[in-house]
Amino acid sequence: MSPLQILCAILVPLLWGCQFVVIKIAVADFPPLFLLALRFTAIAAVLLPFAGLPRRQERKPVLWISLFMGGLNFSFAFIGLAHGAASVAGVAMQLTTPFAVLLAWPMLGEKLSWRVITGIAIAFVGVVLTAAGPGPVAILPVLLITGSALSLAIGSILVKRSGPFEPMKLLAWMSVLTVPQVLLMSLLFECGQLASLHTATAPGWMALLYTIALGGIAGFGIWFWLIARCSIARVAPYALLQTVFAVASGVLFLHEPLTATLVIGMLACIVGVAMTQRPARASRPAAEK
Repeated sequence: MSPLQILCAILVPLLWGCQFVVIKIAVADFPPLFLLALRFTAIAAVLLPFAGLPRRQERKPVLWISLFMGGLNFSFAFIGLAHGAASVAGVAMQLTTPFAVLLAWPMLGEKLSWRVITGIAIAFVGVVLTAAGPGPVAILPVLLITGSALSLAIGSILVKRSGPFEPMKLLAWMSVLTVPQVLLMSLLFECGQLASLHTATAPGWMALLYTIALGGIAGFGIWFWLIARCSIARVAPYALLQTVFAVASGVLFLHEPLTATLVIGMLACIVGVAMTQRPARASRPAAEK
């Protein structure tokens, strides 16, 4: 990887890690699901003029991808962040990779090695340690973030199984299809949506802008640019930095406590996820056995 590619590979998890803090700032001013509707509407408005129509065979897969990767993933994440700590959420979201590895077994026919199974177990233990810090355990936010990670993993498997897709076209149409999902849920379960547009503070609007421009369009755009030019094996390990940046930004900007269980849980989760991503040794040809 070139120096520019390495810099971009660090920048993306930095943008996504800090976004956990940014979302907590935004949901203090906007109802979480209504915030999502605003976010996806803006992303769709920016990208749709540059994205062509999905092909006929892409339409149904994109609808299912929007449900899991868009509506459920972000709804669970935003509601979980509204009630939980950004640092804990940053660790729990790393369960996306173990979930994806587990789902690839029945959905894609990929085999699981004992090393991968051990890594998955370590990652889950890390999240449990992170949530079980001093003071009362906030079970619901952790479960919501875990649900977000599972939904994102299902969406990723659907992308893998139904693709390849043009990345920006997929992001644009996923955003278009996610808007009515989260808007309907907001109308059913939230109140004060219009009032929030008048009472939101400058930090709240800046946080919304961050999730649209930096966490959404720039983050995914740079990541798609990287994986188009570098192997997944070279790029994927940098995604583990997202957890470090999420914990660091939660401690620095929200003054969340940096406890021993948080640090140990974060490290355990990173190690476990890394074990699931490390490629297995290639087997020798049969003639050499």
